[in-house]
Amino acid sequence: MSATATQTPPPAAPRVGKPKNGRIRLSPAIVLLIVAGALIVVSAVRAVTGAEDITSAGQVAGALSGAVPIGLAGLAGLWAERAGVVNIGLEGMMILGTFFGAWAGYQTNPWLGVLAGVLGGAAGGLVHAVVTVTFGVDHIIAGVAVNILATGVTTYLAKKLFTSGDAVQKGGTPKQSPPMAEIKHFTVPGLSHWLSELQAHHWFLISDLAGIIGGLVTNISSLTLLAAVLFVLTFFVLWRTSFGLRLRSCGENPTAAESLGVNVYTYKYVAVVISGALAGLGGVFLAIQTHFYLEGQTGGRGYIGLAAMIFGNWRPGGLAVGAGLFGYADSLQLRNGGDSVHALLLLIALLLLVMGGWKIYRKVYVSGAIALAFAVLLTVWYMLTDTVPDEVVQGTPYVVTLLVMGLSAQRLRMPKADGVPYRKGQGG
Repeated sequence: MSATATQTPPPAAPRVGKPKNGRIRLSPAIVLLIVAGALIVVSAVRAVTGAEDITSAGQVAGALSGAVPIGLAGLAGLWAERAGVVNIGLEGMMILGTFFGAWAGYQTNPWLGVLAGVLGGAAGGLVHAVVTVTFGVDHIIAGVAVNILATGVTTYLAKKLFTSGDAVQKGGTPKQSPPMAEIKHFTVPGLSHWLSELQAHHWFLISDLAGIIGGLVTNISSLTLLAAVLFVLTFFVLWRTSFGLRLRSCGENPTAAESLGVNVYTYKYVAVVISGALAGLGGVFLAIQTHFYLEGQTGGRGYIGLAAMIFGNWRPGGLAVGAGLFGYADSLQLRNGGDSVHALLLLIALLLLVMGGWKIYRKVYVSGAIALAFAVLLTVWYMLTDTVPDEVVQGTPYVVTLLVMGLSAQRLRMPKADGVPYRKGQGG
């Protein structure tokens, strides 16, 4: 044995440290800081512009009403895509929900209308599942077909059901159902009135906070509370149960899931039918909110729901934030038109300024410079005008959709097998 033999130390274990991608982990403390900062910025914009309605209880309540159908559509998309099925047919499933919900609601009561709308949306989801899961049709083509089919079916049935017999006597027309009864709403007694008085003082930050909380505790629909429960339930089922783990595995690696005994077809079917039911609930919410079915009532909210889902990175919490943002933009243009949207120009400019500064700090110079350039342009637009054209006001929700998608694109991670055709035994 050589005396000069040397011992080679074993290789050091890799160090576990902070990720090198530069992303900040969104802990509860960070989230609270972001919320507080956003509230201060919005309050400052209100004080500078004089647009008192941007944080009023009415504006927040309108934003909540606008966010619910978008959020339910996004939640529907989340269930389907977590199982690996792209559901572009959400708009059609919402249309089915509005029609069947209104049809059953005016003849019986609103809650039976809700059930009928959910079943109508689930039927649309079942059609999408049969076409995509069983027959392997491209998911995008199948979704577009569902949208066209739902529009055609409801247009035909509306002419048959809303223009004959008892429906005519109750005010039915070819494009509109007879009115139905209102569903129960809730208000926190005492608190709502006190918050309204506090908001009327227009104090910096305090009145804004009072307006936001007031909008969340005044005249809240039963369906809004149900939607909130469904968001919590979705998170618990998909991320805290073995059923949810198996379903998500079908969207990540269905071949591996199959090898572990998961019936991938069954889970995909269940996910897409639940997706349709949630989209139908979002549609019937629109019908109950206006008390009748109206042709074209969904107004593209199924597509905006998909955008909110992508913004939320296929998770319920981020989806809720995205739906709230889109609902706020929708409510803003419906309530006060050009004045509030004009104030929104300054708010967006400030957000772009912060984002541009952060991008440059991260040495992402191109996108940072683009964000700063748009911030300057919006600031100049705000300073040189007193209002904005009606066309811009009407397009505000869609402009916000594009802006948010552009800003969030770099943080996205979709399920790996989302939209990928699957056949049993293909991995063998």
